[in-house]
Amino acid sequence: MSKVTTNDTSRGKSSETFFKVLRFIGRYRFLLILSIILAAVTVILQLYVPILFGNAIDQVVAEKQVNFEMMWYYLSRILVMVILSSVATWLMNVINNRMTYQTVKDIRAKAIRHIQKLPLSYLDGHSTGDIISRVIADADILSDGLLLGFTQLFSGIVTIIGTLIFMFSKNFWITLMVIVLTPLSFLVAKFISSHTFQMFRKQSDARGRQTALIEEMIGNQKVVQAFGYEEKSSERFAKVNEELQECSLKAVFYSSLTNPSTRFINNVIYACVALAGAFIIPGGKLTVGGLSVLLSYANQYMKPFNDISSVVTELQNALACAGRIFDLLEEEPEVAETSDTLKDVKGEVDIKNVCFHYDESKKLIEDFNLHVKPGMRVAIVGPTGCGKSTFINLLMRFYDVNSGSISVDGKPIRDITRHSLRSSYGMVLQETWIKNGTVRDNISIGKPEATDTEIIEAAKLTHSWEFIRRLPKGLDTMLNEDSLSQGQKQLLCITRVMLCLPPMLILDEATSSIDTRTELQIQEAFERMMEGRTSFIVAHRLSTIRNADLILVMKDGSIIEQGTHDELIAKGGFYHTLYNSQFAKVSE
Repeated sequence: MSKVTTNDTSRGKSSETFFKVLRFIGRYRFLLILSIILAAVTVILQLYVPILFGNAIDQVVAEKQVNFEMMWYYLSRILVMVILSSVATWLMNVINNRMTYQTVKDIRAKAIRHIQKLPLSYLDGHSTGDIISRVIADADILSDGLLLGFTQLFSGIVTIIGTLIFMFSKNFWITLMVIVLTPLSFLVAKFISSHTFQMFRKQSDARGRQTALIEEMIGNQKVVQAFGYEEKSSERFAKVNEELQECSLKAVFYSSLTNPSTRFINNVIYACVALAGAFIIPGGKLTVGGLSVLLSYANQYMKPFNDISSVVTELQNALACAGRIFDLLEEEPEVAETSDTLKDVKGEVDIKNVCFHYDESKKLIEDFNLHVKPGMRVAIVGPTGCGKSTFINLLMRFYDVNSGSISVDGKPIRDITRHSLRSSYGMVLQETWIKNGTVRDNISIGKPEATDTEIIEAAKLTHSWEFIRRLPKGLDTMLNEDSLSQGQKQLLCITRVMLCLPPMLILDEATSSIDTRTELQIQEAFERMMEGRTSFIVAHRLSTIRNADLILVMKDGSIIEQGTHDELIAKGGFYHTLYNSQFAKVSE
């Protein structure tokens, strides 16, 4: 019983996915209609050829009684039909290619736009490789399936209808016999295809996991080699690879049964037509030329079933991949926002009774309260996992609070656009990001209209100009993720913020990859940046936040101490212990 339910569910999901794809194709309905018309023209011209051949054959009346004039007339018309049919087929294929690639381009574009609107909780919960596989590999397979589907499906359907019409014009009873036997081919194809969708879906899922593993291992190859993890990673890959092989073999096995099964049934039908025609000819109700026409039509009538059965297999694979893409597209985006924006930001931040957790079973931040005046420098310290970076995520609204509120200049951040909120902060993270592009492009991300003079001035202030000017083409040097050292990349990220100078700053371990000498110089740049700006500084090295106006000491998601450096040291609490643990050896 469960097996039947699974098959019904698979068929339902396959049909649902097919109609979703049709909605995208519907944007190009003009090309679709044109393709169908050309398919009809192609098929009609091809179907008319057997009649001309039959007429040409019937010009041979008996020995030495051949009407060559009429025979050449029919043969010349056949040549014209074949040429016109070839031109129509070529045009149809051009249109199908354009329609297919436009549809897949639209799906990919929508997927990328949707990914940018998804909450970070979704991206954190799914591997990057699997998401990439959906947008790239699955979309490619969908493209191949649609192209084959358009090319074969339209022509096949028109061919079936056209051949029946022409066959009825030749002999009613033989045509009726062909129609009665046709459902056998459908039943076999339907039985096999109902088992293939689930197999192809499993294949796509396994391919996504394989892509994720490859991306993970190649992206962290230094760590893999440093810890001698090569053999273990190979074992993990072999396991996923074997699973993909197993799914693929099962999918291909079931799908490969379709074509030979339908071919067998179609050959049986062809033999029945030949046998029936042989019995009718002596009675004078059918000529030899007429039988050759019927046999030709019977062959053409059955050929689309073979083609469509092959198309069904490819479509099942394509729809399985499309299902994974639509699963991504149907993920709930971030909470809709209002059109209200932040303007003339002063930098006053209020946090009231904020509670937040990633997992309902594990509480993280509870009853968090804080008032930050404009221009204050707030440092956040505490042990690993206490909620420092989570607090920054909430300020930037990468995550929404579960309860309570965060306000900027008296406006709750839920009531303003994310763009205006995030553009009000200059953010430098411990993790750096360099895009493929020039040094200029990487620095001016937040201020595309910046002049070279402004970029160079910002680079000098952050001490990144020293290495930039030594690059082969200076600001025009092309960069990728591996072009610079970690420290150089972090300097570029700091330069981005220095160029924009927004009203509020977030520095999350902003100098973690920079040497001590350069860090002292960067601290001077930070001092200038933070002058008159509300700043939130996350730091493990407590020496960098001694001059903060307010130090928040966090533990287990709560503020357990707050005050200036001198106040907290005098208090002799948790901060005092943290500070002494870092500087005890230096004091000794």
